[in-house]
Amino acid sequence: MTSVKGPGQVKSYHGKGLRIGIVHARWNTKIIDALLAGTKKALTTHGVIEDNIIIESVPGSYELPFAVQRMYAASQIQASSSGSSGALVSAATDLLTTSASDLNPSSSSSAVEGVPKSSDTSTAPFDAIIAIGCLIKGETMHFEYIADAVSHGLMRVQLDAQVPVIFGLLTVLTEEQGLARAGIAGETGSDGHNHGEDWGAAAVELGVKRKGWSVGKLDH
Repeated sequence: MTSVKGPGQVKSYHGKGLRIGIVHARWNTKIIDALLAGTKKALTTHGVIEDNIIIESVPGSYELPFAVQRMYAASQIQASSSGSSGALVSAATDLLTTSASDLNPSSSSSAVEGVPKSSDTSTAPFDAIIAIGCLIKGETMHFEYIADAVSHGLMRVQLDAQVPVIFGLLTVLTEEQGLARAGIAGETGSDGHNHGEDWGAAAVELGVKRKGWSVGKLDH
């Protein structure tokens, strides 16, 4: 039986010119690695250039709301002072042009040392930020408390900052459920659907729409 779950067909949005932040937890790294790869694949497929995808990591999912908040604030510092050489700007630039991913250092979106960045590289505030984590239920109430706190925290950040925060937190009951939602379940490691692809597409759509909404433009 074909599942009815998942997003329906929507307009295709192009992410050229968008700057997207990603922050991911480091718990359950096998699942996180796959979700991160799927997210980046979707972003680049929709036209976001590599230099405009900024990746940070935090220890666990509980830290995601704070990290999203501070990443966006740092991107605002960059944007407001892009022509300055002040120490504060330098610190923000160092933070947001170097991936803090401890899972896959090669996934960094910053330019290789000595190689100039693309002229399309942006220092504007993030157009959207994707928060990625994976909670797997255990024997205690820890799962429920963290899932609830992170969900409310991410919603609060996006409403307060007025920037789209894509909810990339898997809350699964078993490890197998997590593997399936990262597209790496089964004997072949390819069963299921990688939800990171949906999150990347959602970030592009919301980033484009937010730009339009800010000037009074509505889709028809």
